[in-house]
Amino acid sequence: MTSRNAKKGLELFEDVVLDPMTVATGPDSTGTADKRKAGFYLPVDLLERFDRKFYELKLSGASIANKSALLEAALRFALEDMDRGSRSRLLQAMTK
Repeated sequence: MTSRNAKKGLELFEDVVLDPMTVATGPDSTGTADKRKAGFYLPVDLLERFDRKFYELKLSGASIANKSALLEAALRFALEDMDRGSRSRLLQAMTK
């Protein structure tokens, strides 16, 4: 006799989303539980420029905790600019 789950089959695509970092390292105790690792690609030259700028800022004594904090600030700045609609410098640059 088979169980009810065996008749139903394996559910490979459940609604439960597992974060690979949490699975690998355990629950977050650093206070960053409201953050997630992003997965996207950027051009190598842009990443190199970002790294250079981060280290320049650190060497100049800027109060930037890490690269994630710098990227978060830059992304917030860009999104706030785009919220300005037709007055957005970023959107204007993208339409040229």
